Amino acid sequence: MSATTTASATGTPKPANSTSRVVLASLIGTTIEFYDFYVYATAAVLVFPTLFFPSGNDTVALISSFAVFGAAMIARPFGALVFGHLGDKIGRKTTLIWSLLTMGIATFLIGLLPTYHDIGITAAVLLLILRLAQGFALGGEWSGAALVATENAPKGKRAWFGTFPQVGAPIGFIIANGLFLIINWLLPHESGDTTLQSAAFQSWGWRIPFLFSAVMVIIGLWVRMHLVESESFTKVKASGKIKKLPLGEVLRKNWWELILGTFAMLATYVLFYLMTAFTLSYGTKGADAEAAAAKAEAKATAAGTAFNHDAFVSSYVPGLGFTYTNFVLMMIIGVIFFGAFTLLSGPIADRLGRKKTLVWVTVAIVVFGLLFQLFLLPQADEKFTGALVQGFLVIGFTLMGITFGPMGAFLPELYPTETRYTGSAIAYNISSILGAALAPIIAVWLWSVGDGNPVWVGVYLTLSAVLTLVALVLSPETKDIELDEV
Repeated sequence: MSATTTASATGTPKPANSTSRVVLASLIGTTIEFYDFYVYATAAVLVFPTLFFPSGNDTVALISSFAVFGAAMIARPFGALVFGHLGDKIGRKTTLIWSLLTMGIATFLIGLLPTYHDIGITAAVLLLILRLAQGFALGGEWSGAALVATENAPKGKRAWFGTFPQVGAPIGFIIANGLFLIINWLLPHESGDTTLQSAAFQSWGWRIPFLFSAVMVIIGLWVRMHLVESESFTKVKASGKIKKLPLGEVLRKNWWELILGTFAMLATYVLFYLMTAFTLSYGTKGADAEAAAAKAEAKATAAGTAFNHDAFVSSYVPGLGFTYTNFVLMMIIGVIFFGAFTLLSGPIADRLGRKKTLVWVTVAIVVFGLLFQLFLLPQADEKFTGALVQGFLVIGFTLMGITFGPMGAFLPELYPTETRYTGSAIAYNISSILGAALAPIIAVWLWSVGDGNPVWVGVYLTLSAVLTLVALVLSPETKDIELDEV
């Protein structure tokens, strides 16, 4: 916005949002929200199966951990309904403050939870409740941040501005996993090998990233307190067009846009969580069942619990066998491409159009899914395996950036201002159930029934991308739409 002031609903002039304030407010909140989500995703792979879901079968424990991870996605549409309603009724700013505060409190409390060994199954129940709170909060965060960015964007730069809340995802990933790496490296290692997970990390070190969330939330709240309401919403409020029940209005007038938006996001979500949660599981899982059994038996003996060696080996699903530190560093290299191409996708979508950009990248995702076996199967030469896996991560995260970036503008542009928060939030978060909630669970199951071959995981991604491609072909081009005249 080029003006220095904008009218409030009462007609009193108030300062307009500067470009830097809009960018910072939309970026910092999603960075914190995704940081919180990634902290859980990382812990869900590394420590939660043992600490909250001990079963004697590591695949079952991992699926249980991912099931709680996915439960947050089921809570997200409910958060979308509540925060979307508030965002369309009272404004974007207040809603964003409350969504951020909810996420921060839930994440901090996870860092204080007792484990299964302390209070039994109650620990898993408490973890589930706090995970649902995280999902509820994120259900309202993304749409509000996207609206702050796009509704305040200069003419012809909506997709570019819409990438700033999106780039919070790779930044949050790097901060979360970087912090895990630093903590694990600083803690004492009995073996002397800092690339392995230390006993102290397993015992209490994993809590630090969750507790650190409080510091980030305080910073985010301070930034958002200084945000001014968007001019688009202010005009709707001043004209008396605020809807009594935004959800009813969306279901009555924009049901088709809800369907299109939901499936347009599907491939993005499936790719997102395959590249983060699943690949971390597959990459760090040992390739030798007997060696893994020896480690598991040693842990069980130390904890005083029973261990069935034959059952463990027979159910063991092999992975690539990278150390945690090495694989996360490889992922961070990939995520740098994710962030760079998220930002680059904005100007491309502003120039070519959202639909054309998204159609072409989705075709690329269809092909990428069919290449999983080529990239992810172990090779005779370990260095060649490492090069292939690094190439896989770079390509996958690059595609992730190109498909994720334009969504910050595309989904909000499908709806009128008076129901934009509700409509975009519901589409975004229902898609999270179909994509993100199920993706890690389905991927682990396909991986296990394939005896460690990830080919069917790739086919799953390809089928999801085909559904997205159909939705995009049926969608309108929204590049030249005026937000106030949708």
